[in-house]
Amino acid sequence: MDTTLQDPLVGQVLDGRYRVDARIAVGGMATVYRAVDTRLDRVLALKVMHPALATDATFVERFIREAKSAARLDHPNVVQVFDQGAQGAYVYLAMEYIAGCTLRDVLRERGALRPRAALDILEPVLAALGAAHRAGFVHRDMKPENVLIGDDGRVKVADFGLVRAVNTVTSTTGAVLGTVAYLAPEQIEKGTAEPRVDVYACGVVLYEMLTGGKPHDGESPAQILYQHLHEDVPPPSAEVPGLPYELDGLVASATARNPEVRPHDAVALLAEAREARSRLSAEQLDAVPPGALAAGHDNAEDRTSVIPRPPAAGPSASGAGDDGVLRTSRLAAPPPPPPRRRGPGVPRGPLAVVLAVLLVLGVGTGVWYISSGQFTEVPPLLSKTEAQARERLESAGLGVGTVGHSHSDTVERGRVIDSDPGAGARIRRNGSVSFTVSDGPRTVKLPDVGGYRLDRARAALKDEGLEPGMVTEEFSEDVPAGYVVATKPGADTYVRGGAAVALVVSKGRAVEVPDVTGDSLDDAREELADAGLKVEVAPGRVTSEYEEGEVARQSPEGGGEAAEGDTVTLTVSKGPELVEVPDVVGDSVDDATRALRDAGFEVREERGLLGLFGDTVKKQSVEGGDTAPRGSTVTITIR
Repeated sequence: MDTTLQDPLVGQVLDGRYRVDARIAVGGMATVYRAVDTRLDRVLALKVMHPALATDATFVERFIREAKSAARLDHPNVVQVFDQGAQGAYVYLAMEYIAGCTLRDVLRERGALRPRAALDILEPVLAALGAAHRAGFVHRDMKPENVLIGDDGRVKVADFGLVRAVNTVTSTTGAVLGTVAYLAPEQIEKGTAEPRVDVYACGVVLYEMLTGGKPHDGESPAQILYQHLHEDVPPPSAEVPGLPYELDGLVASATARNPEVRPHDAVALLAEAREARSRLSAEQLDAVPPGALAAGHDNAEDRTSVIPRPPAAGPSASGAGDDGVLRTSRLAAPPPPPPRRRGPGVPRGPLAVVLAVLLVLGVGTGVWYISSGQFTEVPPLLSKTEAQARERLESAGLGVGTVGHSHSDTVERGRVIDSDPGAGARIRRNGSVSFTVSDGPRTVKLPDVGGYRLDRARAALKDEGLEPGMVTEEFSEDVPAGYVVATKPGADTYVRGGAAVALVVSKGRAVEVPDVTGDSLDDAREELADAGLKVEVAPGRVTSEYEEGEVARQSPEGGGEAAEGDTVTLTVSKGPELVEVPDVVGDSVDDATRALRDAGFEVREERGLLGLFGDTVKKQSVEGGDTAPRGSTVTITIR
């Protein structure tokens, strides 16, 4: 049966613009629909928050953060976000529609993938995450469900709804947002949000692509979390014999339990992945995985969850609270509950039946009395104007309490962003409800940090409620090395609070590096010092075409640019390599030339009048058996 027929949103038009055609997927926080933008006549995806969560301003803020974060990322492997809005209880994002499937669909259908296919998927995923990491953001919920594979083969990363700025922790007190199977140890223990948590998740995803199954398994989420904390991810070859050790090493590097040992971000892991691929043969890349887990494994734990971090001490327990939130303590598997026993004072037989009837009658009477006009429910006020909110409260027989104001990045100015008590709460009739009205997004005037040291500039941005973003370097004639040249956007621009600000830092004044190869070491030092550069001499000497004591090579090379005060490393020659010269007297010209060149020499022919038509070597400039520098020229005389 097509369940989309029962979905109340299918067939509706949101905000007079987005016609909802079909339901695509349902997640823990939102439902995704295929829709049509009737203004631009294009197909797109609508991600709509579950109405039950739309009354919670915290969840709405987190949901809309996806639009803000993804909109900052202009990358071909990131799902583009076009718009965000709200209509009644529906808060939504309008996003790029990818016709295809998710990586989870592929794994469910095929099981383990060939190494080439796994790397073909992993690399664009890392490219997308690398762009986010370099922009100052972390995804925090990487898993196969968030990897989209288009019908045209394009790979895109979706669902940046859990994005956080680098080096921050979750705002959910004592909890971490994510998916159990892909959480890094530091996410579980501290709620850390930094690029290495995405690196760890990508390592788990790679393991899953290579083997068809997850590295950690258990009867409860608590057991899986415990394994993340205390057990290394096993090598994929333990599950799929014959997988190259390069892939084992790549998984081990990405999933190291100590975050300091992992690649520092997705860009670094991408470099490792490409290096691993380069060392594999075509046969290894296209090998069919033998003995891998079959397709169609269970993925019941693959939804994003709010997971409490383990407390420092306390009894071992695991379960779900009344609010449906998974709770864990010490991450140990709980013992089965003992069978319930009847207490000695509980009556049996006919007496029990009579008491039960009386209890039902008593409780029923109480419920009738309580619900006969004493209480009512708080109506939903989210996104209503102040006047509409007052009217709704008055219509419900409720009074208006305190009306506060607060900035909001997600709710337009003049609209309600929160109420106390919240929507749906039971309240006595004639009670009062307070609510908060949005003053719109908080804007910040970007401070002028030009000329600041990088650390001071970062601190100044944070003091204004902004996030330091990607750092790039460029030469500057005016700004010393290590100091800020400019920001992007520029100083005095008004931006939203919390926005990421890119910093351009000076590498110092650019100078042309002189070419000092072949110079004596003293002359080279003097010439480089005159150019404003420092000199470092590499330990040891090398054979080269240059004489002993002369500069054999330099780094950076001559003719390039460096910052004033940079260091040029010089390697000193110990002279050319001496090679024994073959004896070619009496040989034909061709044989002599071949022998000398094979020994590493250049050959020059010398013919007198008598040797114009000759083909035999009469003599050679360096006698056979003597030594000469490799690459030097040996002259042969023809007769």
